[in-house]
Amino acid sequence: MIAENLPVLVVILPLFGGLIASMLPGRDAPWVWASVITAAVFGMALQLVAAVHAAPNGIIDYNLGAWPAEYGIGYRVDHLNSYVILIVALVAFLTTIYARHSVADEIPDDRHRFFWAVWLLALVGLLGITITGDTFNIYVLLEISSLTVYTLIAMGKSRDRRALTASLKYLILGSIGATFILLGIGYLLMLTGTLNMADMHDQLVRMAEAGELADNRTLFVAFAFLVVGLSMKMALFPLHMWLPDAYTYAPSPVSAFVAATATKVGVYMAFRFIFTIFGGVYASEASLMLIGLCAGAGIIISSLRAITVVNVKRVLAYSSVGQLGYIVLGFSLGTREGVTASVIHVFNHAIIKGGMFMALGCVALRLGGTNLRHMRGLGKRMPWTMGAFTVGGMGLIGFPLTSGFISKWYLLQAAWQEGMWWAVIVVVLGGLLALIYIWRVIEAAWFTDPDPELQSLSVAREAPLSMLIPTWIMAAAVIWFGLDGEFTVSTAEKAAAILLGGAG
Repeated sequence: MIAENLPVLVVILPLFGGLIASMLPGRDAPWVWASVITAAVFGMALQLVAAVHAAPNGIIDYNLGAWPAEYGIGYRVDHLNSYVILIVALVAFLTTIYARHSVADEIPDDRHRFFWAVWLLALVGLLGITITGDTFNIYVLLEISSLTVYTLIAMGKSRDRRALTASLKYLILGSIGATFILLGIGYLLMLTGTLNMADMHDQLVRMAEAGELADNRTLFVAFAFLVVGLSMKMALFPLHMWLPDAYTYAPSPVSAFVAATATKVGVYMAFRFIFTIFGGVYASEASLMLIGLCAGAGIIISSLRAITVVNVKRVLAYSSVGQLGYIVLGFSLGTREGVTASVIHVFNHAIIKGGMFMALGCVALRLGGTNLRHMRGLGKRMPWTMGAFTVGGMGLIGFPLTSGFISKWYLLQAAWQEGMWWAVIVVVLGGLLALIYIWRVIEAAWFTDPDPELQSLSVAREAPLSMLIPTWIMAAAVIWFGLDGEFTVSTAEKAAAILLGGAG
């Protein structure tokens, strides 16, 4: 029974888990409960991946209720979203284990149960978006994930009141993006008469074959609204303005969790709308080229901005805009090789950036901040923490034997095959700029003396094992998937085949 209902259980379990967490007393009980729930969700995500690989056509369908397919809620799991579900579940589990001491340091005791309740509900939204096959259900779950993430970011006000401003900025821009997405879905419903993604694609194909979509303004407006709304949600340049402040001032576990999952789910939504619904019908080469140009500009401009800032969390925030540019640049090529590179980097960037934000959380716990001056001489006092950060930094640069190298190699190959010389130059230049802003931190940590005015550094010591172990699991994954990329590459190739086949 559990195996048959895994698609819905993976969403229902954290939903009820979050409600129960809000009623648990004390500081440790809600954390223990959240750890149990996220561990169970991760276990179910592993089973879903295995079930998809064992399915004859690589697809699992699960329908809720007896509603007609065009109006009912249907869950569909394939190689792409089982892969994204696994990423979200893995990061949620590791960051939950990691977060105990960090949350105790940054969140007042009387708010812990609410923090963990909202944390689990954010997981509900992210998983639900990824697994549903219904466009309106995507919007509803998008609102759940957005509202909970706004709240989690705002909880950083106990350490820095700028978290409230960051949360408000994200709320305003996120609401605009969600409105655009809802309008796009509404126009598609008006055009096709269905909310089911697979059925929506089939209706558009039928209309295209009948010549009903030639110069159709409704389809154009729907596509435009969706692209703008999705660009805001996945922080595509220049619609990324909410991201730097949100990542910088959020509590450390929230920065790690959101950086590794939320924007990746935004990219997943772009995959589904652009390829699953519009694939072979409307997603023109010119439209994808425009998206690719925005991605390329984001890689260069955000990397240049990262070089100039001194708060290392903010450095990683601007870096995230650039790294998302690599993902978008890949699928904007519109080829199987490009989409494969894009899907590979979704996983690789999640483990790289999640681990690096975890390392910065360890620094914040011991030193109370993450400015560059806090990093001076820190390699001698917190070698395990800074070692994990350094491994992640090498992955971010694309150093050989790291997972980041695999991503960039596939992306370079895809751009080269299409003769996109400007994209090749952008990828190489982005790697060189990443070397500059990451080396600033590495040099400060390992090759400079401590700041004599920073008294906290003299008593700095390693973070607790409950924080170091999850951080190093992420760092080890960066190396592991750099040495053996068979799982990520094979899954990405299957996902690319599904996406470029339309609704499958």
